[in-house]
Amino acid sequence: MEAYDLIVVGGGLVGAALAWGAQTAGANVVLLDEGDQAHRAARGNFGLVWLQGKGVGTPPYMQWSLHAGRVWPAFAARLSNAVSFDIGWRQPGGLQFCFSEAELDKRRDVIARTRADGGDIDISILDRADLRALLPGIGDEVVGASFSPLDGHVNPLHLLRALQQGFQDAGGRYRPGFRVEHIVTERDGFKAVSRTGSVAGTRIALAAGLGAAKLASEVGLSMPVKPERGQIVVTERIKPFLPYATNCIRQSVEGTVLLGSSHEDRGFDDGTDVPTAAALCRTAARVFPALSEATVVRSWGSLRVMTPDGRPIYEESARFPGAFAVTCHSGVTLASVHALEIGPSLAKGRLPEHLSSFTSGRFDVHQD
Repeated sequence: MEAYDLIVVGGGLVGAALAWGAQTAGANVVLLDEGDQAHRAARGNFGLVWLQGKGVGTPPYMQWSLHAGRVWPAFAARLSNAVSFDIGWRQPGGLQFCFSEAELDKRRDVIARTRADGGDIDISILDRADLRALLPGIGDEVVGASFSPLDGHVNPLHLLRALQQGFQDAGGRYRPGFRVEHIVTERDGFKAVSRTGSVAGTRIALAAGLGAAKLASEVGLSMPVKPERGQIVVTERIKPFLPYATNCIRQSVEGTVLLGSSHEDRGFDDGTDVPTAAALCRTAARVFPALSEATVVRSWGSLRVMTPDGRPIYEESARFPGAFAVTCHSGVTLASVHALEIGPSLAKGRLPEHLSSFTSGRFDVHQD
């Protein structure tokens, strides 16, 4: 049996970014991917690299997210050059629309709290006149928006494809259809076991999202994650009208318009329903009335990976050194730092020291 330097369990955005980063840093990596039958969050990701308001109230998460946003251009350029196709990355700035003065006041509060927490990000408030100058087709109900030039967007499926392809082109071993049933700890490393075989490695990183919780306990880790359903509606391709990323509408490079997204507690049900899709369409039509004439071509639901506080978990097992937990719900925004910083660190057998506040120990209940 071939032994690898690093086993990455989970072939979605988080796992693929880690694997690509570790492999290009010189490690011998195998990426174990259950495949598209898994609850792959990338299928329903809205594709935003969104920084305004991210991590408000939790400065370490804010700083980590802002850092991710700033290295995204370099990451996108390197990845696109490696695979020679467009991943849809654009950084035009992002708009969060407001339908009332009360909502605008909430955005002002977000800006104030961001600055109070030391967030070095430009966020401004645009009134209706400013917004209409940028977007002449804006609806009468929109009173303004917040804007940050750091926000951007990307095609999440193209991003996933690029990471997986780039990983393989760099010499990594990709094993699709490999569902890890359990992990065996050995004297010189770990063994990931499926119904059809096993893979051995010196180190192992659990990045399988909702599927990692059970595996984590086998190597002395805790990954208390739960699903949150999000639905997205997609229209036909239409003439470009929206050059910015926004909180509820995104026009892709190809011209389709994504309307989203919902936040639902439905367990592991990743289906769709008409009332939710209709609500997304109504909101979009309030922002851009012309969208009421667009034809809806499809909709889908998928499951986000949520920790109790919405922040990532990055942790090495104290009982079984060399076993790592890596999970988050911001797989797109944080893809840059997962690939360029955490992946190379795992290739050396460690996590970056400045991520020590993201361990699962923060969820422990302490009693006097």
